[in-house]
Amino acid sequence: MITSLPPLDLALLCAAALCAGAIDAIAGGGGLITLPALLAVGLPPHIALGTNKGQAVFGATAALHGFARAGLVDKSRAKLTFPLGLLGSLAGAALVLLVDSAVLRPVVLVLLCAIAVFLAFRPTALEQRPPARHPLAVAGTLALTIGVYDGFFGPGTGTLLILGGVYLLGQPMARASADAKVVNFASNLAAVALFASRGTVLWSVAAPMAVAQFAGGALGARLAVRGGDVLVRRIVLVVVLGLCARLARDAWMAL
Repeated sequence: MITSLPPLDLALLCAAALCAGAIDAIAGGGGLITLPALLAVGLPPHIALGTNKGQAVFGATAALHGFARAGLVDKSRAKLTFPLGLLGSLAGAALVLLVDSAVLRPVVLVLLCAIAVFLAFRPTALEQRPPARHPLAVAGTLALTIGVYDGFFGPGTGTLLILGGVYLLGQPMARASADAKVVNFASNLAAVALFASRGTVLWSVAAPMAVAQFAGGALGARLAVRGGDVLVRRIVLVVVLGLCARLARDAWMAL
């Protein structure tokens, strides 16, 4: 069983976590950087997923704090979406622990490809829509559903939440990014608690990555607040394009 990694691998993972934290705070998709990186250094899928959650929760914490200080988080909505995101993530994390390691890697690949296809063919989701008639019901359903996905898998969660906020709730991009962090923080918190209790978080790797994630999350939230909707929109588009390119390569290499 792997208990530590070479210093160079750890340094590269920390650099990936710093970038992922900043990108995730603005547009989501940070896990699409860190999870493949953890798998690339040789961690088994269950350990990679658990370790990814162990470090990602710190980036979500920093980003949520930054958005809350800027007054962009809807606190009344958060009272519903936080517990539902937490509950959904616990269910998803419990499910992934039941999946055999031998079949988890292809499942991961299929899920990544599915996200890429969804994002690639829904460019209109980046355009703000009219407000939903029942915003709390829609927000709660979104939090629970994406929470299950985040607990089970994770990468792309923030991006999907932002797109849901814009497309289903009619939010501006910056506010959708802020509210996404409430669910993201809740789902990461629940998942890492369950993964840690089952011994699937490699803390010798997750801890230094967490420091980098926290710094990246704080930086990303600051940039999103200052840049507003225009910056968030541009970064989301870049994340979508990068995601599609990366997953197309991964799918090709897996053949």
